[in-house]
Amino acid sequence: MTSVPFNGGDAVTMISLELVDFINSRRVEGAPTLVHSDFLKKVPRVLKKDAGKFSHTYIDSMNRRQKCYRFPKRESCLMAMSYSYDLQAAVFDHMTEQELLLAQRAAFAIPQTRADALRLAADLDEQNARLVLENKDLKLRLETSEPTFQAGLTPVQFSRTLNGVNTQRINHFLLESGWIYNAETDPDRSPKYRTRSRARDNYLAETVRSIARPGQKPLQTYSLTLLLAGSIRLHEWYLEQKLPMKSSWDGSLMQRRSYREDLQ
Repeated sequence: MTSVPFNGGDAVTMISLELVDFINSRRVEGAPTLVHSDFLKKVPRVLKKDAGKFSHTYIDSMNRRQKCYRFPKRESCLMAMSYSYDLQAAVFDHMTEQELLLAQRAAFAIPQTRADALRLAADLDEQNARLVLENKDLKLRLETSEPTFQAGLTPVQFSRTLNGVNTQRINHFLLESGWIYNAETDPDRSPKYRTRSRARDNYLAETVRSIARPGQKPLQTYSLTLLLAGSIRLHEWYLEQKLPMKSSWDGSLMQRRSYREDLQ
């Protein structure tokens, strides 16, 4: 566990080696040991385009410079979440504890001048405000993650578990996001949504059914259901308030236990 300068203060971070050790220290009996090289391959899949922001290096036992990552609290928790919710909670608690210890050490550093005292007070106010926002955001993710992260629902069914989401606009949102496309060329007919290659096997599963019709070609129908990673990604968009929302939305980010509750 290390700290780095952050807006005049310090922020607790974990390098990927530390995070791998932390995860291994909490693995259940019989579970395979996580290897750092495998962890590195997973980082771009979880953090996407932001992964490069956290690139770092370390010197190994043979005095060679090797690649790693240095994560602040949010990204450390996201990486841990990709393995299990229990690990995410453990990393969150661990880094919160280290933040408190860091704040306590800073509080015991007695300023020698009035300017130092004012600077310390401003830094502590800013750091406390930042920690409150981060902890609120991560606490919300922890509280809303497990019941929502489920596979097998259609995107519309999944969006019904999220308070305030305009379910009639979800497919249009996925069209704009590049997850699906409309295979129906006749504008007067209902859309036939298909999964694009970038989302197939990662976010959405596509099931094709052939319905026999006497004297006609069989009718092809397509059913799109979310995989676990797809539910996680949609949930992240929800927390970031990027999904289409109803005009009557009350502003609260809550979830229902079942999408069927929205139909009652």
